[in-house]
Amino acid sequence: MQTLENQFEEGIARYKEGESAEALLPIFKDICAKAPKNSAAQTCLSWLYLLADKPNAAFKAAQRAVKLMPKDPQARTNLAIAMLETGKSGVREQVDMVSQMLYAVDELKAEIKENFEEGLRRKPDWQSVKRIQKWLFED
Repeated sequence: MQTLENQFEEGIARYKEGESAEALLPIFKDICAKAPKNSAAQTCLSWLYLLADKPNAAFKAAQRAVKLMPKDPQARTNLAIAMLETGKSGVREQVDMVSQMLYAVDELKAEIKENFEEGLRRKPDWQSVKRIQKWLFED
């Protein structure tokens, strides 16, 4: 029997190997169903939904992730992207909070930049990511 932690690690490894968001969504949905308070899994789920062009589902997962872990810049970044893609207001406030978190910790800045680059490799014309990337790193 595979533990949720093993399932999570395997899902991350498969993502890094280039497996599609669509193929990975069921794994992360399952993890989140079994461990609804796992903010990292919720954050991954929201990112996969964004990659799969499911912004409403991404918004809900990102909201859960932020509620569980308010100081996670990736969860807030995903929320901001989902808000842009669903036409919700409050995007700039999320981006400002992420900006403050990144200002404080350089490793986080590198991680977020890397995630943007990965997202743009998978979805080269991803306008929402390009906008938030510009706000965070070119201001």
